[in-house]
Amino acid sequence: MTKRSPAFKLLTMPQTSSFTAQAPQRPSLHEEVLIGVDVGGTKIEVCALRHPSTSDPSCLGQVLYRERLPTPKGDYQATIELIHTLVEHCSQTLKIQWPQCVGLGIPGTLDAQTQTIRGSNSLVLNGQAMAQDLRNSLACDVVLQNDANCFALSEAMDGAGQGHAMVFGVIIGTGCGGGIVHHQQIWGGANRLGGEWGHTPLPWANELERQRAPCWCKKSLCMERFVSGTGFEEDHLVASGLPLKAQEIVGLAIMGNPQAKASLERYIDRLARGLSMVVNILDPDCIVLGGGMSLVEELYSPLQAKLSSYCFHEGSRTPILKAVHGDSSGVRGAAWLSQTPAKQP
Repeated sequence: MTKRSPAFKLLTMPQTSSFTAQAPQRPSLHEEVLIGVDVGGTKIEVCALRHPSTSDPSCLGQVLYRERLPTPKGDYQATIELIHTLVEHCSQTLKIQWPQCVGLGIPGTLDAQTQTIRGSNSLVLNGQAMAQDLRNSLACDVVLQNDANCFALSEAMDGAGQGHAMVFGVIIGTGCGGGIVHHQQIWGGANRLGGEWGHTPLPWANELERQRAPCWCKKSLCMERFVSGTGFEEDHLVASGLPLKAQEIVGLAIMGNPQAKASLERYIDRLARGLSMVVNILDPDCIVLGGGMSLVEELYSPLQAKLSSYCFHEGSRTPILKAVHGDSSGVRGAAWLSQTPAKQP
């Protein structure tokens, strides 16, 4: 396999949620390092975290290394090889032994019956025995999870949900996903469908909402069609005739534009309706929001009030929190996966 020599990024976690390049933060000789890989449609990223067994509690989850490279388009074998290359770069740069286990986050799910990938918007992954192929390539255990589950795990371990027994993680970006973490363990469910609230129907849909075109999954009224960033943009286009990006709509709403304010209010109401079903069924200790729409600060206060009004018990006060680690949560969660042995056969 040809080795690449891109610029390495050796990073530590500063006091804020952003990352800054610093000198190598190499672990001690016998210290264990957690390595995770996040596979996205445009980039594949590796991350190394300091293991929680370190003697210094302040180092919990400290980022030792991060690197991103473009995802090979439509080439499954090249994707496997690139993951191997990234893990190799990480191990060589940190001067650590080859990992015993690597965590992997993907846009899709490992089918419990066939052990192949299903439901990925990176179509080249679907139908592939990716976990086993990576075990063969890396010669180590591989724990594979949906990227939304990785997000939820990251925030439960040392993010906004730290210290909470049950965390429901929500991604509201280009799409809409979710993950359940209970006592710092991902709850995937018997069919690996745990947390897939984005493809549950919008509760109490009105006549206009029922006219929305079906989701890409071919079902109607999926939450993703309403509370993803693209769903928000589509709703505003239908209502106003203006093809604006989500951040433009929010900006206009803040400035008092009536149409934009109405679009944002509809969005918050629909998000509250969907999350009320999560609270009624799971009753999590907190809900953590991630993805592009989670950056809208004007969302949180009215969403909290609306959520309580839609829950079975109107006195419900489930905290809705903004993710601490932002778009790093996916790869960080993948790294946290590697601290437990692979459970997939």
